[in-house]
Amino acid sequence: MRRRYLDNIRFSVVILVVIYHVFYMYNAEGVEGGPGPFWANEPSKYSQPWDVVQYLLYPWFMMILFLISGISSRLYLDGRSEKEYLKSRTRKLLVPSTVGVLFFGWIQGWVNMSLLGVFEKIPAETPKPMMFLIMTFSGTGVLWFLHLLWLFSLTLYFLRKFEKGKLYRLAGKLPFLGVVSLGVVLWLFAQVLNAPVIICYRFGVYGAAFFLGYYVFARQEIVDKLSRYWTTLAVACVAFFIPYRNEYFGENFAADPAFISPLSVGFAWLAILTILGVSNKYFNFENAVTTWLKNRSFGLYVFHYLGISALALVASRCCANLPVILVYVLTGAAGFAVGYGLNAIVSRTPFLRWALLGVKAEK
Repeated sequence: MRRRYLDNIRFSVVILVVIYHVFYMYNAEGVEGGPGPFWANEPSKYSQPWDVVQYLLYPWFMMILFLISGISSRLYLDGRSEKEYLKSRTRKLLVPSTVGVLFFGWIQGWVNMSLLGVFEKIPAETPKPMMFLIMTFSGTGVLWFLHLLWLFSLTLYFLRKFEKGKLYRLAGKLPFLGVVSLGVVLWLFAQVLNAPVIICYRFGVYGAAFFLGYYVFARQEIVDKLSRYWTTLAVACVAFFIPYRNEYFGENFAADPAFISPLSVGFAWLAILTILGVSNKYFNFENAVTTWLKNRSFGLYVFHYLGISALALVASRCCANLPVILVYVLTGAAGFAVGYGLNAIVSRTPFLRWALLGVKAEK
């Protein structure tokens, strides 16, 4: 039986990713990527209290996408071979994040570099082919998720040949408290294998989330346990978030030490467990709306950032006097409009739907 709650979590989290990037674009915590805060000269770190949305979302929303991908990998491999799995993952993940970047990345790269004033710092005599490569690399953007996910999928391909399902069988014996305590494992992995420059490439913690999804949470009886105790998990989640917010609000939430702190990882882990439990109990269904959102969630993820960053570029240069709330609304609308709009166009264009969305070419 298809676990529809996984699909519902996935498209819901992608929508939250769009909302997060709207706030991120104008954040006051020094996380680079957009024009920055609305009041640059305001000395108080509490000048933008609504930035708390980023602290509420960032610790867990990509982590749960990796965990769900691990679960989905297990379900996929239950009826298919490792060879089919790797071929499918390569087409869906590696092609859009490599081939697709060559066709689409330079556009996103131009917007990103314009937002950050990079062009003014590049020598005028830089060869055009080199400039194209710089823009393309700068436009990788949200596709880092696909890079890591493909690498984890490749690792799983080889790992399955050695462990022969022993870890999966062992996970079925975990009691509820044992499942909760796996957050310690996640925290330990958060301390290692973190890229020094491009900080989103956190191989340790995201890899741990993926493999915990595959070996532990792919077992439906484990998720059923979470559903029975979801209220307890929710209370514990809030209990971690409040001190995390108090300790790190105003600091760079995407960098260390905030991201790898026990408060951040603990909050993220409890949020993930709560979401799995609640979704399994109350959102394990499918209708016309959820089907529409599910089928377009990947395209929304791939394309939304172009709309958000392009609107922010225009707003920062031409519309400085617009009300703050209007800027947020317009930026969010641009993200959803461009995300869904480009998905509609690209998904109907034979070559581009393979290159940008990893959709198998029709014979």
